[in-house]
Amino acid sequence: MASPRPLPTPSPSVLLGALLATAVGAVGVPALAAAPSPAQLQALESALNSSSENALAGLLQAGPGLDPGLMESRRRLLRQQFPDARWQLSAGAPLRDGQPTVTLKVDGTRRQGGTTYRLEAEQQLALQSDGSRINGQTVLRERSLLRSGDKPLPVSLLIPDAVLTGQRYDVDVIFDEPLDGALAAGGITAITPQQQAVMASPSMELGALGGGGIFKTVQAPFTPGSQTWSVLLVHPDGIVSATKRVRVVADRKSLEP
Repeated sequence: MASPRPLPTPSPSVLLGALLATAVGAVGVPALAAAPSPAQLQALESALNSSSENALAGLLQAGPGLDPGLMESRRRLLRQQFPDARWQLSAGAPLRDGQPTVTLKVDGTRRQGGTTYRLEAEQQLALQSDGSRINGQTVLRERSLLRSGDKPLPVSLLIPDAVLTGQRYDVDVIFDEPLDGALAAGGITAITPQQQAVMASPSMELGALGGGGIFKTVQAPFTPGSQTWSVLLVHPDGIVSATKRVRVVADRKSLEP
């Protein structure tokens, strides 16, 4: 049953880059920096949801982990793929040093070949500002789900947010409801920084699922950075495509920023 299969629509991990321009290598949390004001965050949310082609101009400045031009182009691409996409910014849990964070969510739908796909994606970010423009970001957590079918299939992503360099860890994605005899298939693959940079959707091998999900043990790189996993589950009631970004850190204190 195993066969190479491309994702039915661009991978959520690729689409997630359109939320804010994710810097794959920027995994360390910077020293306490000035955070954007509530007015800046409100302006950013309005700009993300604007139909203007250059809505982000004047709000952003190039800096660590932030490329305004790339962010704008990805925002436009996501709006083309999901015309009703809506971004929402809210306060996230503060870091251990008290630095505030922002939770960024996007939801949208897309009709393709008679099938409706529903996107749900989320990032937790530490943003920095020079007082007038946002000029840096660090991605702390990142996950996304893309589902089809009349009833969204509930799944759980049992994948850690952060691991130590060289650590072996579990990458599990399971259906929350029993299969009850339904035939399901699935696959999982790592997304390379090059695929993320060009927003390429990966192909992967699909195999029959006998245990209600995908259960895999992997090893983290021996140098700090990140790994992004892309999962595809095919069920008679629909398709689930999921991604999760895992930070790879060198010391235990960095596991919980």
